[in-house]
Amino acid sequence: MHSLPHHKLQAYGVAVGLLEAVRAAKVRDAYLRDHAMRSAKSACLNTAEGAGRVTRPDKARAFAIARAEACEAAAAVEVAVAAGDADGAVLGAVNERANQLAAMLTALMR
Repeated sequence: MHSLPHHKLQAYGVAVGLLEAVRAAKVRDAYLRDHAMRSAKSACLNTAEGAGRVTRPDKARAFAIARAEACEAAAAVEVAVAAGDADGAVLGAVNERANQLAAMLTALMR
Protein backbone atom coordinates (compact mmCIF):
# COMPACT_ATOMS: atom_id res chain seq x y z
CA MET A 1 0.00 0.00 0.00
CA HIS A 2 1.27 3.45 -0.88
CA SER A 3 1.05 6.10 1.79
CA LEU A 4 0.83 9.79 1.14
CA PRO A 5 3.49 12.18 2.46
CA HIS A 6 1.33 13.46 5.32
CA HIS A 7 0.79 9.92 6.61
CA LYS A 8 4.52 9.77 7.37
CA LEU A 9 4.49 13.06 9.28
CA GLN A 10 3.95 12.86 13.05
CA ALA A 11 2.74 16.45 13.07
CA TYR A 12 -0.25 15.43 10.96
CA GLY A 13 -1.31 12.93 13.62
CA VAL A 14 -1.01 15.63 16.28
CA ALA A 15 -3.09 17.98 14.11
CA VAL A 16 -5.82 15.35 13.87
CA GLY A 17 -5.59 14.96 17.66
CA LEU A 18 -6.12 18.70 18.00
CA LEU A 19 -9.21 18.49 15.80
CA GLU A 20 -10.57 15.67 17.95
CA ALA A 21 -9.88 17.65 21.15
CA VAL A 22 -11.63 20.73 19.75
CA ARG A 23 -14.64 18.60 18.76
CA ALA A 24 -14.68 17.04 22.25
CA ALA A 25 -14.87 20.53 23.75
CA LYS A 26 -18.50 20.69 22.57
CA VAL A 27 -18.49 24.47 22.38
CA ARG A 28 -22.09 25.62 22.76
CA ASP A 29 -21.72 29.01 21.08
CA ALA A 30 -22.30 28.34 17.37
CA TYR A 31 -19.95 31.10 16.20
CA LEU A 32 -17.05 29.98 18.42
CA ARG A 33 -17.68 26.30 17.67
CA ASP A 34 -17.62 26.97 13.92
CA HIS A 35 -14.50 29.09 14.24
CA ALA A 36 -12.67 26.54 16.39
CA MET A 37 -13.59 23.65 14.11
CA ARG A 38 -12.68 25.48 10.90
CA SER A 39 -9.31 26.48 12.36
CA ALA A 40 -8.58 22.96 13.60
CA LYS A 41 -9.54 21.48 10.22
CA SER A 42 -7.34 24.03 8.49
CA ALA A 43 -4.42 23.09 10.74
CA CYS A 44 -4.82 19.48 9.59
CA LEU A 45 -5.14 20.37 5.92
CA ASN A 46 -2.24 22.81 5.87
CA THR A 47 -0.02 20.33 7.70
CA ALA A 48 -0.85 17.76 5.02
CA GLU A 49 -0.26 20.33 2.29
CA GLY A 50 3.15 21.19 3.71
CA ALA A 51 4.10 17.53 3.73
CA GLY A 52 3.16 17.29 0.07
CA ARG A 53 5.04 20.37 -1.07
CA VAL A 54 8.46 19.94 -2.64
CA THR A 55 10.44 23.13 -2.10
CA ARG A 56 11.53 24.34 1.33
CA PRO A 57 9.78 27.75 0.99
CA ASP A 58 6.52 26.10 -0.09
CA LYS A 59 6.68 23.70 2.84
CA ALA A 60 7.49 26.49 5.30
CA ARG A 61 4.58 28.61 4.08
CA ALA A 62 2.03 25.80 4.52
CA PHE A 63 3.45 24.82 7.92
CA ALA A 64 3.34 28.47 9.07
CA ILE A 65 -0.33 28.69 8.15
CA ALA A 66 -1.03 25.40 9.94
CA ARG A 67 0.74 26.72 13.04
CA ALA A 68 -1.34 29.90 13.08
CA GLU A 69 -4.54 27.92 12.60
CA ALA A 70 -3.68 25.64 15.52
CA CYS A 71 -3.17 28.68 17.74
CA GLU A 72 -6.47 30.14 16.55
CA ALA A 73 -8.36 26.91 17.25
CA ALA A 74 -6.98 26.78 20.78
CA ALA A 75 -7.82 30.44 21.35
CA ALA A 76 -11.42 29.93 20.16
CA VAL A 77 -11.88 27.12 22.70
CA GLU A 78 -10.20 29.24 25.39
CA VAL A 79 -12.58 32.12 24.66
CA ALA A 80 -15.54 29.73 24.77
CA VAL A 81 -14.44 28.45 28.17
CA ALA A 82 -13.95 32.00 29.47
CA ALA A 83 -17.42 32.93 28.22
CA GLY A 84 -18.99 29.90 29.89
CA ASP A 85 -19.75 28.25 26.55
CA ALA A 86 -17.55 25.17 27.01
CA ASP A 87 -16.36 23.01 29.87
CA GLY A 88 -13.02 24.19 31.23
CA ALA A 89 -11.92 20.57 31.75
CA VAL A 90 -11.27 20.24 28.01
CA LEU A 91 -9.02 23.26 27.73
CA GLY A 92 -5.92 21.43 28.95
CA ALA A 93 -6.16 18.77 26.25
CA VAL A 94 -6.76 21.35 23.52
CA ASN A 95 -3.85 23.52 24.64
CA GLU A 96 -1.53 20.53 25.04
CA ARG A 97 -2.14 19.38 21.48
CA ALA A 98 -1.97 22.91 20.08
CA ASN A 99 1.35 23.54 21.86
CA GLN A 100 2.76 20.23 20.65
CA LEU A 101 1.65 20.91 17.08
CA ALA A 102 2.98 24.48 17.12
CA ALA A 103 6.38 23.23 18.30
CA MET A 104 6.51 20.52 15.66
CA LEU A 105 5.48 22.89 12.88
CA THR A 106 8.00 25.51 14.01
CA ALA A 107 10.75 22.91 13.63
CA LEU A 108 9.43 21.88 10.22
CA MET A 109 9.43 25.50 9.04
CA ARG A 110 13.21 25.78 9.52
